[in-house]
Amino acid sequence: MKVILIENVASLGKAGEVVQVSVGYGRNYLIPKKLALEASPANMLLLERQRETFLKKAGKEKGKAQDLALKIESFFFTLARPAGESNKLFGSVTTMDIQKLLSDNGIVVDRRKIILANPIKTLGSFLVPVKLHPEVTAHLKIGVEPVAADKAIS
Repeated sequence: MKVILIENVASLGKAGEVVQVSVGYGRNYLIPKKLALEASPANMLLLERQRETFLKKAGKEKGKAQDLALKIESFFFTLARPAGESNKLFGSVTTMDIQKLLSDNGIVVDRRKIILANPIKTLGSFLVPVKLHPEVTAHLKIGVEPVAADKAIS
């Protein structure tokens, strides 16, 4: 079954593209969720008329993502976590911690866009990729330091 994508779908393509999908995936998921339209002749004509709109929308989204990437890359965050003698943390720094850190500083990012293969479990400096758009990835600088001794007791 051929469908016209209305929204970007990560595993299929970008908005405005015509793609081949299985009948069940198209009828049971893409079309009901308003992610795609069936590629009928009438819808193909509609696509031709809407192509400029799709391109403008994609350009605006990419521009916003680039602006947000510059904002994210301008920050350097330091987290204080309790650690043992061998520089290993008691616990870890996860994507949820990073999302909270960003939201506390006025940057709203979905947790799933923060790419962290494994949670951070050691002290040091780290570059954490944040995929804001299929073509735009920001690198967030994070430093993990041990909690001061007087704070660890209280």
